[in-house]
Amino acid sequence: MNKRKIFNDPVYGFISIPYDIVYDVIEHPYFQRLRRIQQLGLSTLVYPGATHSRFHHSLGAMHLMHKTLETLRSKGHTITEEEAQAAVLAILMHDLGHGPFSHALEGVIVPGVHHEHISMLLMQRLEKEFGELIALAIAIFTNRHPKKFLHQLVSGQLDMDRMDYLNRDSFYTGVSEGVIGYDRIINMIDVHDDSIVVEEKGLYSVEKFIVARRLMYWQVYLHKTSLVADLMLKNAILRGREVLSENKNGLSGDLLFFLENNISQQDFEQHLDRFAMLDDVDIQQALKAWMNSEDVILRHLSTSIINRQLFKIEFLDENAAAIKLAQLQQYFSPDELRYLLMSGTARNNAYNPDKDNIYIKMKDGSIKEITAITEQWNIRSLSNPVVKHYLAYPKTIRHENKH
Repeated sequence: MNKRKIFNDPVYGFISIPYDIVYDVIEHPYFQRLRRIQQLGLSTLVYPGATHSRFHHSLGAMHLMHKTLETLRSKGHTITEEEAQAAVLAILMHDLGHGPFSHALEGVIVPGVHHEHISMLLMQRLEKEFGELIALAIAIFTNRHPKKFLHQLVSGQLDMDRMDYLNRDSFYTGVSEGVIGYDRIINMIDVHDDSIVVEEKGLYSVEKFIVARRLMYWQVYLHKTSLVADLMLKNAILRGREVLSENKNGLSGDLLFFLENNISQQDFEQHLDRFAMLDDVDIQQALKAWMNSEDVILRHLSTSIINRQLFKIEFLDENAAAIKLAQLQQYFSPDELRYLLMSGTARNNAYNPDKDNIYIKMKDGSIKEITAITEQWNIRSLSNPVVKHYLAYPKTIRHENKH
């Protein structure tokens, strides 16, 4: 059977499956589930075109990884065939553990269990089915492989994950500020002392990459409407769990299992296959069922999400947020305070040199960290995190004084 299939991708054009084992992993139910999980959660309520899936993204990241490895080989770096296949598999599988609506419900359906841990467990299952190449992919994924630069391509400041999601999310949302010169960056990527560097000729493309990341966070990932929709969805699931005894009808068996049972991280692995059956459809089905709930809070949250009657959300400075929060609290009962009045912080750090640096290989062969040489003052400023305080509450609160 010919496993070297071709996908027609709207972002990159034709994408080829480079290795037979990649086809086998894509065909596996664990990977096919990603078709049913939207990449940007509820951002489609802001950008109607943002309906692309984790499946789309994983294929795109795989494509970029393969191109990057070929570039590095052409520059004389030794990457064995097994290492190339494993690196491609590592980025292909990096999002396997995402639950329904991606980051919106991170750690909510199974409290305390995050997608990186679930991805790891699913990879270990696939290792039992497909053998040593998956084991090598896991070593790269967890940074236990001797060639550390391969891990940086999976998880780093200039990894293939970010390279794809900026381009793809920009394409599907129509937010052109996210477009980056991925081809230019990939062609300029090199390795120095087992670390990824970018040739000096690619400096401007890297600067654009950092700026694009900052802009995409505030325009897409932390857009006020997307943020409040995600908060409402999280609270709907939490409230649904709290009043579950009378709100079970219409829920899928797998979602009901996780809402009924407090599964610890230690016990989670034995229920892994049940989690691997969950997707966005289960959550949408629950919300539609809860639109008829006798619980006023659950009904209000579910109906508001389904019909896009979202809460008001404001970004305020810390003092103003605290003052307004205190003023609003008088309008809510204790139960409503927990689910209908939401406050917190949104953080955006486009480039964090304390965690992982971007290094530029100068024409004279010297290696310099990007903030030390950039002419763009805003690149240096982008290394400082921006924190915004938010308040969210039902719009009707301005007209009602119920208590």
